Amino acid sequence: MPGFRGISQSRQHTGAMSRYQRHIFVCINERPKGHPKGCCLEKGSAEVRDTLKAALNARGIKDAVRANNAGCLDACAYGISMVIYPEGIWYGGVKKEDIPEIVERTIINGEVIERLLMPDPKYKPAALHFPKLQAT
Repeated sequence: MPGFRGISQSRQHTGAMSRYQRHIFVCINERPKGHPKGCCLEKGSAEVRDTLKAALNARGIKDAVRANNAGCLDACAYGISMVIYPEGIWYGGVKKEDIPEIVERTIINGEVIERLLMPDPKYKPAALHFPKLQAT
């Protein structure tokens, strides 16, 4: 997707994120084997993060969307955890096979994928649709 870059100067002064339109954090926390909370890294979160970064690069949106490692997001019960800001979309049980759908539907088109939402109400997003990624 050519033309997608960081946020324009005019949007930077409206309280929007200053460098990226969306920022994605993937838990890669590592705990000792057998820890009762489990461990996202052990469940394959580094591969999910790598697949996400490659997908953002392939779509040409890596300058508008940033994917990063996160330490524990305190959502261990929901499997590999991911949170997308500024919308506050919390996905759980994410698999690398989910990444193309997440990039297309959520990152680019602003649509929440309900089957990936964490079931606890404290992780519920404010809406199920958000603005699409903006070309600059």
